[in-house]
Amino acid sequence: MQYNDYRFLGFTVFSNGLLAYYPQLKITNSELILIIQLELFAQKGNKFPSNEQMAANTNFSATEIASIIQQLIDKNDLTIDQVTDEKGRIGNYYNLDRLYSKLDDLLEKNVATPKSGEETTNTTSEIDNSPLNQLMRQFEIEFGRYLSPIEREEISAWLNVDHYDPEIIKLALREAVLSQAYSLKYVDRVLLNWQRHNLKTPSEVQKFLQRNR
Repeated sequence: MQYNDYRFLGFTVFSNGLLAYYPQLKITNSELILIIQLELFAQKGNKFPSNEQMAANTNFSATEIASIIQQLIDKNDLTIDQVTDEKGRIGNYYNLDRLYSKLDDLLEKNVATPKSGEETTNTTSEIDNSPLNQLMRQFEIEFGRYLSPIEREEISAWLNVDHYDPEIIKLALREAVLSQAYSLKYVDRVLLNWQRHNLKTPSEVQKFLQRNR
């Protein structure tokens, strides 16, 4: 198949925040796969796909799909609500609002930074929003997974040993994402390449990228 053939199949919009933080929401891998399927069908206009339809897209049986759905309902992450159409017919649909409300609360505590004009008075918040922690969270969101301890040490070394500007590291991360290379090795190669070109500020990097696009 060519890329355009895949485009014909369509794309599903999904929250990077949920991919990065689903373990903290106590979502299992199998539950995440089901949530992705629910989003896939909903974004195609089918808000109440059958267990058989979802099983056909996964390695689960229809019985396993039913069990996973019940798990999400029991954890108050998923509800089955009713809607009445224009002809007065009553139908069901899967509702993930409660899960996304939990995600909102989690992201507010772990990712949100102070808004412009606001002063940070909580010492813990200041620590949480240090350049290192902000970088780690951004990597986790872009990579869609938790960083390993070794990866966290490498990012720390970029700041404290190599003394890279945090904004330059973010630019290198963006280059990795654009190349669909979700690894710190790729980011490190980008940083070393910029270092060889004696690029020391974000503006110098951006000018370099503009010249070489």
